[in-house]
Amino acid sequence: MPANRAEETQKRHDGRVRQSGYEQFQKALLDGRLRPGQLVSQRDLVAMLVLSIGALRELLPRLESEGLINVLPQRGIQIPAIDLPMIRDAFQMRAALEREAVLNAVRTMPDAVIREQLELHRDVLAQVKADPSEAVLARGQEIDTGFHALLIAATKNELILSAYDINSIRIRLIKLDRIRLSPVTLPAAFADHIAVIEALLARDPVAATAAMDRHIANARERALEI
Repeated sequence: MPANRAEETQKRHDGRVRQSGYEQFQKALLDGRLRPGQLVSQRDLVAMLVLSIGALRELLPRLESEGLINVLPQRGIQIPAIDLPMIRDAFQMRAALEREAVLNAVRTMPDAVIREQLELHRDVLAQVKADPSEAVLARGQEIDTGFHALLIAATKNELILSAYDINSIRIRLIKLDRIRLSPVTLPAAFADHIAVIEALLARDPVAATAAMDRHIANARERALEI
């Protein structure tokens, strides 16, 4: 194999390893193996993410630039704590991105797609009222996450998608720590969603963005209450 081809093959392999490590890091955050405020060593992360020390060191600048870790010289690597500035910043970023996504959806999202979301939300609301089981709440969480992801994906804007993916990790950590959906919070959150959906069907950009702003503000206030 020519040297340049071998070099390209190695670069692609190294890139896949780093991406796998990045995804494993996200998974460790969301399943609780890494906790907000926790201090870990590079050795800990090498074992947890199944990476070589070299691959980890190449990954750390990306994680730090995205605000997912703080590298503390002579001390280790700290997972940022969920504090008031983090909550405010994450929700402000979310509001900016989703406001643009809603404006795009008003213009371009097909009625059939919007109506499907309306039916999904109404169905879960009925199920929660009849039997607020863990399975129903888990289904509600899937629909909640899927609704926001649908709006963002519909922009087809790679910069928005990338920014949203990074910020959504912070939002999911905040939700896990502070605002899990419950028989009380789910109906309120879904009522907010339905207001957005109905405004999308009416093709009303003012009502749609106002409804999304209210939804995100309500979620932020629930997170700040604790």
